[in-house]
Amino acid sequence: MTVDGAYFDAMYSSSDDPWGFRSRWYERRKRALSTAALTRERYGRAFEPGCAIGLLTGDLASRCDRVLAWEGSAEAASLAREESAGAGNVLVQRARIPAEWPEGPFDLVVLSELLYYFDDADLASVLGRTRGSLGPGGTVLAVHWRHPVPEHARSGDDAHRALAAVPGLQRVVEHVEEDFLLDLYQSSDAGGPVSVARAGGLV
Repeated sequence: MTVDGAYFDAMYSSSDDPWGFRSRWYERRKRALSTAALTRERYGRAFEPGCAIGLLTGDLASRCDRVLAWEGSAEAASLAREESAGAGNVLVQRARIPAEWPEGPFDLVVLSELLYYFDDADLASVLGRTRGSLGPGGTVLAVHWRHPVPEHARSGDDAHRALAAVPGLQRVVEHVEEDFLLDLYQSSDAGGPVSVARAGGLV
């Protein structure tokens, strides 16, 4: 079953950073790799569901014209708003997918440490809505922990296999480590992905 919101409320009731997003080098490095994997220098409109306390949100704000960040936990959403208070291009809202979904289109959708919380039906809904809300040539960034977690509905590997099966997406970046997977997809409705070097006129 999809992990209930009470799980996240309990996590944030005991700590304002229960996963060590600020303190752990693992998390800081993963965020750096996540933004480095983005093949465009600049994106227009981005959507980040499950933004937690907003640290990746801040990194995305430096690469995007607008970032819409959603978080289901009231405490985490409040912390994310504080984190992004100085960024005029970030809007943090309390909302939970897939029951809710914002109106697109988006140039970038970021699914970071999120998909393994959903059961089969909800995961299918999230992935379908993600694909449906992409603008032409839109990008999906997915990053997920690979080790077993009892509270998760599925593994990170399983979540990435499901994403790989979504029609109309082409993988342009694949990063595999023992601890996490990072995949970047681009919608194929704009003639397919273009290499960074080719886009920059180097080849």
